Amino acid sequence: MTPFNIAPFTGKELTYIKQAVDNRKICGDGEFTMRCKAWLEEKTGTSEALLTTSCTHALEMAALLADIQPGDEIIMPSFTFVSTADAFVLRGAQIVFVDIRPDTMNIDENLIEAAITEKTKAIVPVHYAGVGCEMDTIMELARLHNLYVIEDAAQGIMSTYKGKPLGTIGEFGCFSFHETKNFSMGEGGALLIRELQFKERAEILREKGTNRSKFFRGEVDKYTWCDMGSSYLPSDINAAYLWAQLEVADEITKDRMKTWKMYDDAFRGWSHLDVPVIPPECEHNAHMYYIKVKDLEERTNLIAYLLERDIKAVFHYVPLHSAQAGRKYGRFHGEDVHTTRESERLLRLPLYYHLPEEETGRIIECVKKFFA
Repeated sequence: MTPFNIAPFTGKELTYIKQAVDNRKICGDGEFTMRCKAWLEEKTGTSEALLTTSCTHALEMAALLADIQPGDEIIMPSFTFVSTADAFVLRGAQIVFVDIRPDTMNIDENLIEAAITEKTKAIVPVHYAGVGCEMDTIMELARLHNLYVIEDAAQGIMSTYKGKPLGTIGEFGCFSFHETKNFSMGEGGALLIRELQFKERAEILREKGTNRSKFFRGEVDKYTWCDMGSSYLPSDINAAYLWAQLEVADEITKDRMKTWKMYDDAFRGWSHLDVPVIPPECEHNAHMYYIKVKDLEERTNLIAYLLERDIKAVFHYVPLHSAQAGRKYGRFHGEDVHTTRESERLLRLPLYYHLPEEETGRIIECVKKFFA
């Protein structure tokens, strides 16, 4: 069976995990956490990067730092993972979904302004498949209406928009290091903070509402409860696993890009399918390769056809506004022209670090045989 995903593994993970254990410092903010933090800050140029237990928790921290209150409205696409909405629903906010662009599957920047009301507090662009949203337009809208921009860049590490790393353009950016991402720590994420004014409170929120980080740096003689918070920092064992990949991040990205290009060379311009669109101002990270078929029925048949040939291809998000919780906690502004239709057409093909070239070729051949 060719799986849809295999978690990345470079060969040094177990060595680094043993080092973390030998250091007798396996809780958060140990040696490997600090290495990952330094790498993220250097690679992205952000003011502060904090490793978290998940991208979900990074989003929750961003919602707290943006002081989201009950009754606030948050604008985002419906085609996204539930965590994008959950982080703000937990603060009592109302989610306002707007339609997506059919080319990139990202939020349609031209529909955002009409959804803004006096209750709107933030815009949450989701960089689908590691391809940047139209951030210049979004940032200008945020400036005009005094809104936060919180980037859900769960899939966006190593991707850029006009040369700027995704996750660093808005006030806050959120990465995922889940098993399915380009770089993994099993479960994990990171919060990127553009403005240093948020740094101190972010550390406190992440450490259960205490100034424990200051204590460990020797800045206070004892740590105390200062604010609300939770346990958002991961074990150094998890960070050790991640570090083995970050130190060869370029190699992993190059390998994934090779697979992505094989798919793209085979399918682009082919009349049976639509393929990913990469705007010229965007540099992507080969997070995924998807194809879009005629409709839901054709996708269902293709999934079954590939599975019979031991290939696991999968669809993606069911639009949030169509779910029970989506109807309870949010509303769709305007008309759903593309979100549902495009989500029902989309199919993700296997793509992971060290996917054999011959296996990629077999997948391509099977897809083409289905349509033949």
